[in-house]
Amino acid sequence: MGLPLLLPLLLPLASLQAGHLAEPNPNTDYGINQPKKLSASKDGSIHIPFSFYYSWELDKVPNLRLSWRWKHFHGEFIYNTTPLFIHKDFKDRLLLNWKKGGKNGSLQISKLRREDECTYFCRVEVRTLRQGKQIWQSIEGTTLTITPTAKPTTLGPTTPSIRVPDGKKSSELWSLSMETTVGLSLASTMLKIAILGLIVYLRWKRSKGLQTKARTPARGSFQNPEEKYENTGNKGQHTGPKLDTKDDGILYASLALSSLTSPAAPPHPPPQEGPQEETLYSVLKA
Repeated sequence: MGLPLLLPLLLPLASLQAGHLAEPNPNTDYGINQPKKLSASKDGSIHIPFSFYYSWELDKVPNLRLSWRWKHFHGEFIYNTTPLFIHKDFKDRLLLNWKKGGKNGSLQISKLRREDECTYFCRVEVRTLRQGKQIWQSIEGTTLTITPTAKPTTLGPTTPSIRVPDGKKSSELWSLSMETTVGLSLASTMLKIAILGLIVYLRWKRSKGLQTKARTPARGSFQNPEEKYENTGNKGQHTGPKLDTKDDGILYASLALSSLTSPAAPPHPPPQEGPQEETLYSVLKA
């Protein structure tokens, strides 16, 4: 067998180096693309995207298979399409988003644990028409970092809100909450004003009643001072002695003064017997 006949047999063997795995390189005819680093929070989920390419002509039955390894390049298999296999540590947590015959997709890992923090490698296997079965795998893989779960922030008292049916916009919920808040604040203010007004009214009514009681005198306890003065004056007046007005045309007049506090005098007392009275005489010349 000559060298030209051996070359087609040696080329597939050369492509399966490192355990029948070829290094992806953009300058070659096949390869796998994966992001180098990703991160996700604990208890969350992550999608590891991938894509692959090749230039071989596939067999009528290519039997394209995808597999995933973890931790290191030759690590354990955690997923296989045909036959279907899922590692026990990822039971009910792995989902391959890939359409059969396609060249891209993503591996979804849910309910992430701290132990899931490692590197993941995609592996492709296909049967070609002339080169037989070809297998290649990502060299660097995707390093996944698990971050602690973010603790929910505790807020202060919340504004009362109204539950609305699903499908309503958040702006409507915000508007209803604001209207409810304004209504409650206005009602509280009006209630406070009403209570304050009632207190002021009761105090005013009470003070008015006390003033009225204090100012109301006993009936008949007061007497008009002018009337008393008039009565006293009338009783205290008396006529003095008649004067002779015939003497030389001279007119005589007399004025009697009486104290308001003195007892009433008799109608015609003698002029000399009034100790609290004083008679003044005036002479008018005609």
